[in-house]
Amino acid sequence: MTTADMGTGLGPGTDTGPGLDTGFGPGADTGLDTGPSLDTGPGLDTGPGLDAGPGLDTDSGLDPRSGPGVAPEARASSPAPAPTPASTPAPLPVRDTPARPPRRGPADPVKTLMHQHRTLCERAVDPLEIAAGLEAHGVTDRTAARFRHRDVFSLAEELYARVPRAEAPPPAVPAPGPVRRGRAARVALHLLPGAVCAATVAAVAAAGHAATPVPFTSAYGPSHRLVQTAVEVVGTGLVLLALRLCVRHGPLRARYPVARSAGLWTCWLAGYALCGDWLLRQVLAGGPGLPPAHPQLATASALALTCAVVPAAWCAHWFAGRARRGLADSRCLTAFASGARPLLLIATAMQLAALLALSAAADAAGGAGAVGDGGGAGTVAAASALGALLFLARLLARHGFPSAAATGPAAAVALEAAALACVLAARLPGLEPLGGPVELAVTHLGPSVVPAVACALPALGLLLYALGALTGASAHAPAPDAAPAPVPAEAGRP
Repeated sequence: MTTADMGTGLGPGTDTGPGLDTGFGPGADTGLDTGPSLDTGPGLDTGPGLDAGPGLDTDSGLDPRSGPGVAPEARASSPAPAPTPASTPAPLPVRDTPARPPRRGPADPVKTLMHQHRTLCERAVDPLEIAAGLEAHGVTDRTAARFRHRDVFSLAEELYARVPRAEAPPPAVPAPGPVRRGRAARVALHLLPGAVCAATVAAVAAAGHAATPVPFTSAYGPSHRLVQTAVEVVGTGLVLLALRLCVRHGPLRARYPVARSAGLWTCWLAGYALCGDWLLRQVLAGGPGLPPAHPQLATASALALTCAVVPAAWCAHWFAGRARRGLADSRCLTAFASGARPLLLIATAMQLAALLALSAAADAAGGAGAVGDGGGAGTVAAASALGALLFLARLLARHGFPSAAATGPAAAVALEAAALACVLAARLPGLEPLGGPVELAVTHLGPSVVPAVACALPALGLLLYALGALTGASAHAPAPDAAPAPVPAEAGRP
């Protein structure tokens, strides 16, 4: 920059170093402000030729009244020169402090859940197992929202990631011999009801066609009726005992205790399958009269249903094994549910096919005179519908839905009882139209249409319910045998 630009008239080579020389002598006061803001360059010279008169350019920060011709009073009364913008200290920069993150709660909400289900989380090999356990203990998606998660599966993933796995010893490989013997024992156990029922039917037929007279007589008929009744009662008790053993062990064993009313409904359905058609005929004909006639038992249906225990156990075992395998391979609950629905439908279809085949074979044998009397297609349909209803009910009880398992048979009992009650009420004056639908159906389709419809409708309802219930992860969780207070799987479902 040149001296002309500064407007001071200073000659080139002027020096304003630390010993500023203005050429006015030691006592001269020029009023020149040489603060740290004045920068005149390294070559500025303020020798005797300095012109500090009125023509001094004030842009350089000098006071025009300063100089040798200005009185001291004027200089004292004049205001102090304003500091240049360069001499004003720059304001300190404002620190851009980031906003503090919101405070977390006083405690981690998931940590409490970790302590409550620590054993489950340590032993789980997959987040789906933790999700199944949480659902079994009543944790729903609404509960997971309180733990800042969108659903139970997301909460289970965090628990699986945060809880370390427990060091479990490798499972011991069982010897092949005891496994074969155990399987053989289970197969023999499930064959027992059919074998006992077949032996009972054969014994009743042998007692009815006995050639030698029996020493006991009855006022209502020949003495062989008493023997047949006694054999039937004993055989029925043995069959019920064998069935009880089957449902308490193996694939048909219920995970949780079933209500006692479920046993009563099952006994009613079994009794109606044996003599319900005969009773309905008697009621429609105005009976039964006194003395009561000996009931005609549908032994073919009973034999088919007891023999169907073996395919029912196999189908239940097949469904449970495939579902657990799918649970281990699935990465989300939706994928598992979509894969479990076809398995349930296939298992139900296989059991229904086995029931139809056994019922048809038993009916054909009854038509030939080997097993009672054949009832035709209506008897086959009624036996198959009852078998499907009991299979679905037991499947629900096996996987933790005891209430639904008891509701289906109860609905079938209500329909059968309503059919009989309508026929009996039609005998009262003014209530004759009540028995019209039942009488019309029996006339055109036979008495077996009542148990067929009464069992088919609840079976269809149980199948629709099972498509939603048995496709959840909680339905295939390990049975909590050691839990002090087990909670059914249906408690955590809406």
